[in-house]
Amino acid sequence: MTTISNPICVPLDTPDLSRAVELAAALNGHVGYVKIGLEFFYAHGASGYEAVARAGLPIFLDLKLHDIPNTVAAGLASLMRLDPVPSIINVHTTGGPAMLRAAADAVADRVRLIGVTILTSLSDADLAAAGFAPDKGTAEHATGLARLARECGLAGVVCSAHDTAGIKQACGADFLTVVPGIRPAGSAIQDQKRIATPRAACDAGADILVIGRPITQADDPVVAAVAILEELGAA
Repeated sequence: MTTISNPICVPLDTPDLSRAVELAAALNGHVGYVKIGLEFFYAHGASGYEAVARAGLPIFLDLKLHDIPNTVAAGLASLMRLDPVPSIINVHTTGGPAMLRAAADAVADRVRLIGVTILTSLSDADLAAAGFAPDKGTAEHATGLARLARECGLAGVVCSAHDTAGIKQACGADFLTVVPGIRPAGSAIQDQKRIATPRAACDAGADILVIGRPITQADDPVVAAVAILEELGAA
């Protein structure tokens, strides 16, 4: 079983560098990770990443690379020059086996490389509209992509809480599951479609919970984070 002492990962989804650094510093000691995604990285690049890293929390660099194998491998090689290197970084599993293997070779076990399966903003109908097999739902597609990721040497996947139990059964308890779409009871759903509470996600086998707006938009993000940890019995 993958052991994570604090499963909360907070996305710093803002182009405001000072706000991102302030949040990372305030949350140090109260969450397990912060996540840097496209909005922040496109605005501030390596220097912004390194400014956040100085706050002391491990970083999940969420850039979802998806291109031909050589381009993804070269991109990851560049990202491995960040100081410090990310704790976790991801690619899209739909890039296929050659891309996934090239990605795994490029990071060479320096970080935990994980693959995005099916985004939590997508429903079965969305997948059918995008050309996925209409006789399979999100959970079946996600499990198949997770198996592919494991076979290609990835450490885990990003998946919905609704898909986690099946992925753990198919890929093993040590296969890392990073789960977005987490909403504490009473929180707004916003642009997510397949959500779960922190407790329900952990009970399904989630290792890391990506929890954004319920923490970052709270009056006191630290209080909000601690309350979720207490709900999980991890505070």
